[in-house]
Amino acid sequence: MEKRWGKSPWTIDFHPLPRLLPERLDFAIVGAGFTGLAAAACLRQLAPEKSVGVFEAESIGAGASGNTGGMALAESSAGDLPGLGDVLGGFRQTVSELGVDCDLDLRGAWEIARKGGRHDSPISWSDSGTLRVVNEVAGGTVDPGKLVSGLARAADRLGALIYEDTRVKGLSFQDPICLKLDAKEICVESLLIATNAQSLELSGLDGRAEPKFTLAVATEPPTAAQLEVLGLASGKPFYTIDFPYLWGRLLPTGGVIFGSGLVGMENWRELQDIDIGAGQAAELIARIERRVRGLDPVLGSVGFTHWWGGPILIAEDWRPVFRHHALSERVVVLGAYAGQGVALSVYLGRWAAEAMLGLRPLPNWK
Repeated sequence: MEKRWGKSPWTIDFHPLPRLLPERLDFAIVGAGFTGLAAAACLRQLAPEKSVGVFEAESIGAGASGNTGGMALAESSAGDLPGLGDVLGGFRQTVSELGVDCDLDLRGAWEIARKGGRHDSPISWSDSGTLRVVNEVAGGTVDPGKLVSGLARAADRLGALIYEDTRVKGLSFQDPICLKLDAKEICVESLLIATNAQSLELSGLDGRAEPKFTLAVATEPPTAAQLEVLGLASGKPFYTIDFPYLWGRLLPTGGVIFGSGLVGMENWRELQDIDIGAGQAAELIARIERRVRGLDPVLGSVGFTHWWGGPILIAEDWRPVFRHHALSERVVVLGAYAGQGVALSVYLGRWAAEAMLGLRPLPNWK
């Protein structure tokens, strides 16, 4: 069934050629987003003698990765975690080594708030108070379409087998691990589940993490003078550190993305039924439009070019999940980035590849 999540500004321009399913693999990955594709490429880069397969229920980037806003931030939504290391540095190194051109721009990011603003704040917006810059932090932006396409292209070039429209319906946790597809089982030595907010029974996260749906809009390009008035001429993305939450960034076209709001759900399968033109999602989209037009007089009559949303997953204390599956030490579960997964997902995808090869232990973030 076709999803009604709207249309993001990003273009995914790579899809693997159809191929026969294998009988066995050394490594399998479920989910072809940033995490799964980065892990696949790094597995083949580090161990080219090992076979690697990626199984995606829809198309590459069909979940969070192709529907994110493309803000690359340091650390995690829970802040710095024990042993996490340099997320942005590792992200930049990984995309560079894999030859991925994703318009990476790490010139910094603005933290904005309604109290404690800097006297020289370039931003002064009306939004339940006056929003001003309170801090500049490490970060920047990427083009998510180019990132997911580039990671898939790199994984394919390095010899990983990528299968779109191939849903893994279940797992056998015997020895070896077996993936259950429609008419076939594929046995593997080690498995990474990188489905994030979807297939939560498969990852063992059903009832342990909350799927949400977040929304965004993109405006028509303001003039250079209007961008100067808005305080966005520097090109730095921004996000509030208080509520109501608001985040955004410039597009290469000159338009501005603004995002906010979460649609809650009881079960991850409700994601498939979300329609941004109806119900709570439509109400939140309309609210974002009103907020944007009220931020500053130069946005009072601004037009919009894109409306869309995508899933996120929030686990306990907003910490990412990066651990072995409860039923097998040979299955790794990675996800729940809580909306801060662009750089983190690639960084941890490489870490997962190293862990699956026995080169690095998993972190202890429980």
